[in-house]
Amino acid sequence: MSAALFSTAPRPIARVAVDMSLPHLDRPFDYLVPEKLAEVAQPGVRVRVRFAGQLRDGFILELGEETDGLRSLAPLERVLSPEPVLKPEVARLLRAVADHYAGTFSDVMRLAVPPRHAATEKAEPPELPAPALDPLPGSPFDHYPTGPEFLAALGRGQSPRASWQVVPSHSDAGDWARGLAAAAHATLSSGRGALLIVPHARDLVRLRETCAEMFGEASFVTLSADDGPAARYRAYLAVSRGHVKLVLGTRAAAYAPVHDLGLVALWDDGDDLHSEPRAPYPHAREVLALRAQQAKCATLFAAYHRTCEIELLLERRWLHPLALDARVQRRLAPAVRLAGDSDWALERDPLAQAVRMPRQVFEVIRVGLAAGPVLVQVPRAGYLVVLVCAECREPVRCPHCHGPVRAGSARVSCDWCTRPVTGWRCPVCDHTRWRAPVIGAERTAEELGQAFPGTKVIQSQGDRVVDRIDDAPALVVATPGAEPEADTGYAAAVLLDAEILLTRADLRASEEAHRRWINAVGLVRGGAEGGTVIAVGPTDAVALQALVRGDPGGFASRELADRAAAQVAPAQKMATIEGPLPALAEITDELTNHDSGGLLPETERPRDLEVFGPVELPRPASADEPVGRLTLRTPLDQAGLLTTALSDAVSVRSAKKLPGALRVRVDPVAVS
Repeated sequence: MSAALFSTAPRPIARVAVDMSLPHLDRPFDYLVPEKLAEVAQPGVRVRVRFAGQLRDGFILELGEETDGLRSLAPLERVLSPEPVLKPEVARLLRAVADHYAGTFSDVMRLAVPPRHAATEKAEPPELPAPALDPLPGSPFDHYPTGPEFLAALGRGQSPRASWQVVPSHSDAGDWARGLAAAAHATLSSGRGALLIVPHARDLVRLRETCAEMFGEASFVTLSADDGPAARYRAYLAVSRGHVKLVLGTRAAAYAPVHDLGLVALWDDGDDLHSEPRAPYPHAREVLALRAQQAKCATLFAAYHRTCEIELLLERRWLHPLALDARVQRRLAPAVRLAGDSDWALERDPLAQAVRMPRQVFEVIRVGLAAGPVLVQVPRAGYLVVLVCAECREPVRCPHCHGPVRAGSARVSCDWCTRPVTGWRCPVCDHTRWRAPVIGAERTAEELGQAFPGTKVIQSQGDRVVDRIDDAPALVVATPGAEPEADTGYAAAVLLDAEILLTRADLRASEEAHRRWINAVGLVRGGAEGGTVIAVGPTDAVALQALVRGDPGGFASRELADRAAAQVAPAQKMATIEGPLPALAEITDELTNHDSGGLLPETERPRDLEVFGPVELPRPASADEPVGRLTLRTPLDQAGLLTTALSDAVSVRSAKKLPGALRVRVDPVAVS
């Protein structure tokens, strides 16, 4: 028998992250590198391996030598591409994100690295000129006390971390896109790369236009799912190969392999589009914070508002404030007031706090239309969104299928069976008339069109979003997030039905309402140009009062203090688990029963873990058994123990092939 069979000489091996989401197999696996693949089998390349009898794709994380020559290792089947698209620093980030969210490396890897496009990979790369780095004549940071110092630190190659409280106005001080581009300019001048993340495709268009004007066309790339597979992969390759150092994009671009990364920046971290809807549900803000910590690069989180998560980072001094004094901000921003907020206003209009559109609203619209377009923000799309009995407020249901009934501009019909509803009679009080407690954007546009005949009315909502309008006088009725930008800003804005946003059954209702309002305020001309905003809602609401004061920082501080008193996120670490009730009971027992001799050692369980639930949820049509949600809470200093315990518990269930799929969310965006 040949002596080669018993050789103990080291053999080259590749540690491969196999593309599979089974939690108990969330680790690299060793494969022997055949001699014929030794040249192309490098860290970061895509490979195909045999795992459990099946061929699976994966990435080589690192190469090494096997010290135990007696082990039997399967060889790499093939190298799918010699292109190293998974850089070591990105792989470390993926691992950190997976651990932070109690997920798997494979799930995060799918979010970070776009699918291969072979034709694009083999094509000649396009010419990408270096960005023009001419001295800037000025920037929005010039209006802020510490703004020039921040840019100077970036230019010197330092790594400051700041929360930029942007003035909510359509002015130079409120030009967030130019501010992010100026921060990238200073970073690029120091020889480092920059990564700028925005929540929405419309924001990306604005940022791209600003960067093209500042740096020149084609001197940077954008990474967005809307670009299509070929364009996205082409841009990713340009970044991975080091051909560009400035990257703009939406949430998935947070993992872009920028060479010599010097700055990560994020606009509007409170927008729910920054939260990934696929497992393990990472948030772009947390991804960039983890990346900044690992890469020791500068950080800039910018927004008109301030979330509790940013306030917590400020209080811990991980971030430093870059903001104006509240009095200066009120002077630069448009004037904001509430309908019926004084005795004088109530004397003029006694029904100002009772009607949907009091006299002050029409006065603001009339004056605003004389100077330009006027924005009217309505929380709901549609016509008459909900119908109830005019006598007892019982919801109107379809007499045929008992589905919800809504009114359009032409008829009243059922949402489910689409049949027209006629001859309705309340089953509770026998009344025959109904009313609409909530009026949508379409009905609002119709009413305002009648109140201001001859005025152009533009609607922007749902799948009919208008991106931009000119400066001609017009009434723009839009839902939150669908407001078009005006070339020189709106002359005025009206925020209707504020109580609808405030009364949502969500922990973040007040914070989200304030964010949507202040984002609308940011589209209005500054106070020096006569910009004005009026909100219709409860005058004693804290979020509305903060909007009037122009103090998003104070509002965030108070909101965080309230959450700390209530022991909820982000003052406490929270996680939710959804799945079949029997599976939730097993997870609860594993996490809480210290005397059961479970698979999790007591030292690996959070000491102060609180478990709420499970609460039964509406059963999906595909579910064979009741489903529910479990909510977990622990102090922040035990956050690592909670995520580790969750990962281990889910891994044990996966290894045992126990029935019942579970959905784990750490730091859930919505907590109801």
